Amino acid sequence: MQIPLFPLHTVLAPGIAMPLHVFEERYRAMVRRCLDASAPFGVVLIREGSEVAPVDGQTQELAIAGIGTFAEIREASRYADGRWDLLVVGTSRFLVLEVHADREPYLVADVHPYPDEPGDPEAVEILAGRVTRRFVDYLRLLQPRDGEAADPIDVQMEVDVETEADDDAPEIDADAPEAADAPEIEDDAPEAADAPEIEDDAPEAADAPDDAYAPDDDAQPVTVDEPDTVAAALRIPDDPSALSFLLTGIVQVEQERRQALLEASSAEDRLHGIDDLLDREIALLGARLAPFAVDRRALAGSDN
Repeated sequence: MQIPLFPLHTVLAPGIAMPLHVFEERYRAMVRRCLDASAPFGVVLIREGSEVAPVDGQTQELAIAGIGTFAEIREASRYADGRWDLLVVGTSRFLVLEVHADREPYLVADVHPYPDEPGDPEAVEILAGRVTRRFVDYLRLLQPRDGEAADPIDVQMEVDVETEADDDAPEIDADAPEAADAPEIEDDAPEAADAPEIEDDAPEAADAPDDAYAPDDDAQPVTVDEPDTVAAALRIPDDPSALSFLLTGIVQVEQERRQALLEASSAEDRLHGIDDLLDREIALLGARLAPFAVDRRALAGSDN
C-alpha cells in the first residue's frame, strides 16, 4: 500500500494521541488528501536532516526511520489562512519499503503493515505484570517532592468509553492528581512541549498580527469518524502488545530509544526493553538525577 509520510523529530506509538499544527503548504495538501479519502498518513522519525522544504532549489538530505506508525486524524480544524490543527492517533506500525520524493509535494512511501510477532505467552504475562508494577513506581517518583518544581506530565491517548465490562480492568493510581496524566511527547526541538510543528518560509505565528490567524467565521472543528472517547485515568490494557506500545509512548526517554522500542519485533522484546529502561529511570529518579543526552545540534555546530 502507498501512504503519505509526515517526518517528525518525535516517535508516535500506537494508542497515543498527538496534536499537530500544520502550516507548510505541502503538508496542508497532505491533510486535505487524507481528509477527503478518510485515509491515514504515516509518522516516521527523522534520524538526520530536517523536514522543512528546501529553499532556492537547494538539495537536502533527510534520513528517516524504516518503521513508522499509521496516524488517523481524529479531529481537524482549519484556519482562515489554510493552516490546520490536528489531533491524530497512532493505530499500528508499518515497514517502509520504498520512498518516493517526486510524486507529490510531500514524501510518499510504499509500506507494509508490521504486526508484532508472537512471543512466549508465559514470559509475556510475567513481564507485563512486572512492568506494570514498576511503571506505577516510576509515576510516583516523577511527582515533585517538597520544594521541587517539575514540568507537568502531559501525554494524550485514546481510550474507549468505560463500560460495565471494563470495571475489572486494572488502573494505574499513583496517589497523585497528576498521575492520571502522562508524560509529554518530546523531541529535541524547543517547541517539543507544544505540538510538533512543520515550518515553512512564512513568518513565525508569534510575529504575525493576531487577526491573521483567526479562523473563518463558519470554521468548525472537522470531526472525522471519531469514536466514542473520553478523558480518563490511565487504564492498563489487557493485551500485552497494546500495553507495550502504550508505555513506549509514555515513558520519558530519548527519541532514538523510543524508536528502538517501537521497532521491537514482539511485545516480549518490547517489554524487556521497557523493563530495562524503568531500571535506569527509577534509579535516576530515586537519586533525583536526569539522564544525560547529547545535543546533536550543538555537536553539528562545533569544529571539534
